[in-house]
Amino acid sequence: MASVCGADGERLKRSICTGIDEVGEKLYCLSQDIWSRPELAYKEKHSHDRLVRFFSEAGGWSVQPNYILETAFRATWSLGARENLTGVNVGFLCEYDALPGIGHACGHNLIAEVGVAAALGLKGALESHADIPVKITVLGTPAEEDGGGKIDLIQAGAFADMDVVFMAHPAQEDKAFHPCIAITDCNVKYHGKASHAAAYPWEGVNALDAAVLAYNSLSMLRQQLKPDWRLHGIIKHGGTKPNIIPDYTEMEYYIRTPLLRDISDLRNKVEACFKSAAVATGCQVEIKFANTAYSNILQNHTLEKLFEDNGRAVGMEFKEECSNFSGSTDFGNVSYIVPGIHPFFYIGTEALNHTPEYAAAAGSEKAQMYTLRTAKALAMTAADVLLSPSLLTQVKEDFIVAKHSQEQKAPSTP
Repeated sequence: MASVCGADGERLKRSICTGIDEVGEKLYCLSQDIWSRPELAYKEKHSHDRLVRFFSEAGGWSVQPNYILETAFRATWSLGARENLTGVNVGFLCEYDALPGIGHACGHNLIAEVGVAAALGLKGALESHADIPVKITVLGTPAEEDGGGKIDLIQAGAFADMDVVFMAHPAQEDKAFHPCIAITDCNVKYHGKASHAAAYPWEGVNALDAAVLAYNSLSMLRQQLKPDWRLHGIIKHGGTKPNIIPDYTEMEYYIRTPLLRDISDLRNKVEACFKSAAVATGCQVEIKFANTAYSNILQNHTLEKLFEDNGRAVGMEFKEECSNFSGSTDFGNVSYIVPGIHPFFYIGTEALNHTPEYAAAAGSEKAQMYTLRTAKALAMTAADVLLSPSLLTQVKEDFIVAKHSQEQKAPSTP
């Protein structure tokens, strides 16, 4: 299925690209401002305020700061809507939280820039088309790296009126789809009894022994895990001094599987390791799993094909082979609520995400050309959907089929 090729569609897409280029410098300043002030999940006050101010000053947008969450926002613009004709609501999502210690090493400043640029480009191109009833919604979604801000927003109904959603994530290549997998996390605390480690160690109950035993048990468990399951964690607190038997230790683990339905199976195995370590050492254990897991992303083949066509038109290069990727995102949960796409894009570096080198690349001027062309491809794909009701119908049918396919596999919620 090709993108819409009519004369009106081509003019609209050229207008989108021109409009994004015209505000390129402002977009770069916005991205730099977010990049230079990295903030952790649910604490993105500066980024929130900067994005709210950007849309407020851009003109034509209705802006709601502190939307549902303290650091979330919503900016909307509509055209041609009447009482009996609401129009298609196209959503663009922005992320802007950073990682502890290494800042924007996942390039969320660029995710925010892509979302803003695509929305501005589409709005500018549509302003002279009053015959197209449309609503553009930009949703600022905090806490992707930890907590799941999109899940909070889903539960509050923030996506209820959207017809299709778009966002894009920096990576090492241009890819319309990567199989982001499901994830849940758990926090584990062992409680023992302190004692002098040399004078009377027999009086103590060693909580560090419990943590080490659990860690080793989980490491050995990996031999029996399926090749695409992932299990990784850290000991956050292991004691205070070598001559004191640790009476408290804390661990944090991430549990990932390709499909949400498999999370509960792996969770049960992991929980058994934590509990058995407590029994073996005489410690008490507290195990707390996240209330909601991140889901795997549902594919939408129609949107993927449209994005690839538009991406190639602006210079993106898509490889045929499928590269390995085991990351997770709360956009997966969004993909079960509303049709959408979460492509990945090259930013001019071979550095890997979640490294200091990638943080530097995300803040470089070199990344701008790649970021803006991705925004153009997203906005052009949105234009295809707006100009062709049959495409929107196909997008929604893909969504129904993909969701039904997951349900047929009898998913279970942890």
